[in-house]
Amino acid sequence: METLRRLAGLPAGRIGKWAVIAAWLVMLVPLGALAGGIGRVQDNDETNWMPASAQSTRAVELARWEFPAGSDSTLVLVYAREGGLSAADRETVLDDRDRLRALAGGNVTGPAPSADGEALTLTVPVPGRAMETGEAGEIVARAREIMRAGLPAGLAAAATGPAAFRADATAANGRIDGTLTLVTVGVVALLLFVTYRSPVLPLVPLACVAAGVVAAQAGAVLAGRAGAEVSGSGSILMIVLVFGLGTDYALLLISRYREELAEHADRHRAMALALRRTVPSVAASAATMALAALALLAADMNSTKGLGPLAAVAVMAALLAMTTLLPALLTALGRGVFWPAIPRRRAPGARSTRIWQRIGALVSRRPRRAWALAGLALAALTCGTVFLRAGVLDGGDNFTRKPESAAGQEIIRAHFPGGTTAPALVYAPVRAAASVAALARTAPGIASTGSAETSASGRWVRITAVLADTPASEPARRSVAGLRARLARAAPGALVGGQTAALLDRDAAMDRDLAVIAPLVIGVVTLVLGVLLRAVVAPLLLLGCALLSSGAAAGLSTLLFHALGFPRTDQTALTLGFLFLVALGVDYTIFLMARAREEVARHGHREGTVTALVATGGVITGAGVVLAATFLVLTITPVVLNIQLGLLVALGVLVDAFVVRTILVPALALDIGPATWWPARPVPAPRPRSQPSGIGSPPW
Repeated sequence: METLRRLAGLPAGRIGKWAVIAAWLVMLVPLGALAGGIGRVQDNDETNWMPASAQSTRAVELARWEFPAGSDSTLVLVYAREGGLSAADRETVLDDRDRLRALAGGNVTGPAPSADGEALTLTVPVPGRAMETGEAGEIVARAREIMRAGLPAGLAAAATGPAAFRADATAANGRIDGTLTLVTVGVVALLLFVTYRSPVLPLVPLACVAAGVVAAQAGAVLAGRAGAEVSGSGSILMIVLVFGLGTDYALLLISRYREELAEHADRHRAMALALRRTVPSVAASAATMALAALALLAADMNSTKGLGPLAAVAVMAALLAMTTLLPALLTALGRGVFWPAIPRRRAPGARSTRIWQRIGALVSRRPRRAWALAGLALAALTCGTVFLRAGVLDGGDNFTRKPESAAGQEIIRAHFPGGTTAPALVYAPVRAAASVAALARTAPGIASTGSAETSASGRWVRITAVLADTPASEPARRSVAGLRARLARAAPGALVGGQTAALLDRDAAMDRDLAVIAPLVIGVVTLVLGVLLRAVVAPLLLLGCALLSSGAAAGLSTLLFHALGFPRTDQTALTLGFLFLVALGVDYTIFLMARAREEVARHGHREGTVTALVATGGVITGAGVVLAATFLVLTITPVVLNIQLGLLVALGVLVDAFVVRTILVPALALDIGPATWWPARPVPAPRPRSQPSGIGSPPW
């Protein structure tokens, strides 16, 4: 710890600050070049996100080897007119087919009529290579242009199918990337301006956050080249984490630096003292978050597994930027950076902590009543989880604004079997072809089956089974599960793949991942807290509070999701939400309890706990507001998964900052008494002066 404090003092040195700034300027050149390639290492092909052991994944791999010419995705163009298609409508569809053949190399099938005579479909193959490289979006866009050109009045038309859904999802994520960054910068800048009432000071942490984002993206590129899964959603999450955590760390450091400036004429000494007292707690907080994120490596889903290293890189980039570049810049700029409220050498005023003195007095007067009421309130909110409906969101359900692919699927469902655009694909050894075809044809939920197609090697057959229900629906998933159960008994070795099968496998993998990752996160957090506080009771106390807080946030979020029209909660949001709620929630109690451990050694348990609550109240609450606002930026995206994750984490952070850290934890510590620190007893830490003031409060 002493070594850490000495290293932390480097940016405060008269020469050291310039060395740190120069090092960052030199590093940002290669880091920026690396970060510019983040789009090239992203893999948004959902087939690569699945576990290798999943039946749908094995079906994809088999198709690539045995049916290379027929393993393409499909784009389905549907045309419909209520009351029946006219001759002009049919002529338009035929013209579109001829033009689409030039786009698809002549392999367009159809028009296929519906039984009611009101709709026709054209099916355009999209090469698997195009799906992997992103060229599929251009093919879909061109097909839509062809479809809309010369469309007769009253004829409804839409492009749907797996290729269209993929293109719409990619476009939605691509459009929000730059917007999200700009909005995040604006929100954080506004909050910093309000906090410090300075036109200059907020620009310094923002510049450091920007440097942290570049470093994080460069790290993501290196991780991608090393084999880690880097997705568009992961890249967005990295930006949010660097902004949120980086701003939190900046608030803690700047607040402490401002206090030290009020007591020391030499800004270098003031910054050195600020770093010595804040960096250990900030580093412990970052270590908790990073290690908890690495627990995602235990996931089966490659997309979830890939988020672990990305989140850890984001946390470390934020920590590095805010403990090196930020203090170096602040020291170099001097006291004038705080203009117009420039701190002078004087005793710190009590105005900023008066409200926290009152809160501390209320909590300490009747601690048992305080923690009981807070605990009951959180438990009541947790009851909202009874309405939780977890599952993988797919297709139109994952968008706030219905994309054309989802609208096209609704037209399909009105005139054709729901699974027309994405049939189940049954693969079986040739010797079992007849029995497998018969089983598929008579299986519940199967509308029709195609003839068996023999592979190039002659060892396998593929049978197309059109589902009666839409691919992402629960009935369709039950149909695929039933078909798999039939084949497992009658034809071992047969595989069922396709879009619905992949969704079924994702459900199972996400359920398993949440069951495995949650205990790992709990174990990591408990271990870090035990090492930091050198106690047994306190870490268990903090962990219990974090879990109760997470349950309350989940219950409140579930009710909010229902009110917003999102009754199903994506399992990815639940897994990542649990990780962030526990790890980020513990962050604030780390700052509180680390300070409490020092104050208890000086003043005794009761007075020390209250002193820690008062000293850390303002800055931790402010940091919670900033972090919550940063995650709320995710709600501007049109992707339901992002919205749910943003709301869940933001609500959890606010609950932690205003209820858990302010009332529940200190009240429990006061009620339990000195046994909180069992088996050790807090000992005085070395003090650079006789009257430290701890982590201070921002000047609002």
